Amino acid sequence: MKRAPPDRRGQAKRAALNALRRAERAAKRAGVALSDWEGEFLGSVQARLETFGRAFGDPEKGAAGAALSLLQAVKLKEISAKAKGRSRPRPTPPRRAHGFGNSRRRR
Repeated sequence: MKRAPPDRRGQAKRAALNALRRAERAAKRAGVALSDWEGEFLGSVQARLETFGRAFGDPEKGAAGAALSLLQAVKLKEISAKAKGRSRPRPTPPRRAHGFGNSRRRR
């Protein structure tokens, strides 16, 4: 008996909705006041997810099975970091590659 394949879009939608709700709850618990824009962003993204299953229309802005675009995911991470009391996460610079040579010989 074969099983039906998992619904990847449904999983992405539920994960995004849970992340939005988690960020809102964390902000309320911590007593962090979200800006008007951030509150509106969370509400509008949640409404679009519930209505359409994804929060963006342009396929160039995110992966085909994703529920949030790349920039929406970044903003959501920033809001949840703010709610947890952390500063905005800094991007780490790329490390320099050293190749396959022996490190002792270079010195």
